[in-house]
Amino acid sequence: MRIKSLFILTPVLVLSMLLGGCGSKETPAPTETPTLAPTVAPTATPSAPLAILVVPADMDQAQSNLYQSTMYELAQAAGYRFQARNNLAAADLDPSVKIVVAFPPDPGVAALAAAAPQTQFLAVELPGVPAGGNVSVVANASRPDMVGFFLGYVSALVTAEEDSRVGMIVPQGDPNAQTAFAAFKNGMTFYCGSCPKMYFYFDIYGNTLEYPQIVEIPASAGVNEYPAYGRLLKEKKVAMAYVYPSIATPDLLSAIGSEGVISIGDMTPNPRPLYWAASLQPDLAQAIRLAWAELSAGRGGQTFTAPFALTDMDPNIITPGKLQLINQTLADLLAGRINIGLGQ
Repeated sequence: MRIKSLFILTPVLVLSMLLGGCGSKETPAPTETPTLAPTVAPTATPSAPLAILVVPADMDQAQSNLYQSTMYELAQAAGYRFQARNNLAAADLDPSVKIVVAFPPDPGVAALAAAAPQTQFLAVELPGVPAGGNVSVVANASRPDMVGFFLGYVSALVTAEEDSRVGMIVPQGDPNAQTAFAAFKNGMTFYCGSCPKMYFYFDIYGNTLEYPQIVEIPASAGVNEYPAYGRLLKEKKVAMAYVYPSIATPDLLSAIGSEGVISIGDMTPNPRPLYWAASLQPDLAQAIRLAWAELSAGRGGQTFTAPFALTDMDPNIITPGKLQLINQTLADLLAGRINIGLGQ
């Protein structure tokens, strides 16, 4: 006799099955989204090429830090190691040294370059070091026309509320200074056109004053006489002046500031006088950046001209709004988009 197995559904079992079917399903654990770690540039290995910066121990600390940070960033981006030193000898130039950037005083670049032909050298404003072979140079090109034009523009802009009453002090008989003044005048005109005046200005003798004014210091004048010429700016009602660098002595600049006249120039005087607006200097850090690609590619014997940059600005004189216009004009000037107007 064949026996069939019966599965009997009891009330309790039916109830448990119904409850199980109607209950909420278990929520699955969320899948964790992987987080991408930021990409970090690999640290240069001990076998990586080496770039060396040679700067004097007594260099201005802010400048030294700027050049070191510039070289460090360039080296890191290229996978180079980096060192900053105060001196350098031929024994330091092992085959891993690929780039050396040297500031004055000259550590002996010519001899070092001959001892290390595998190394590209960049001599930054080192007198008597020519470009050639594995030596490139950063030259401080003398551009009295460009400097004069730009400082004339800046002076006119800064003193616009005072009818752009600007002027310049120059050494008498210096052709470069005369070129700078002609460009200074063109820079003033570039900012304000013909600069129409709401008021007429007169000197202490009743003579009509036109701007820009020029004060010439005779070659026969002693340095101790320079401050007296600075005070002439007050008589000519000049609000801001550019002093040509060859005569920009601390006493002259101090005399100008004591008269309440703003001054601007190529180098920041020490001590800094009253109302010193800014300095226009070669941007050597930018010159290093421009040269880096050529040096790292092994292309030497080149000359690089440093662009200009406005430094040591007084924010009370050159405000952020004015600085924006100034920087744009400087960029256009350096790019050749502005005609200085001297036929050069």
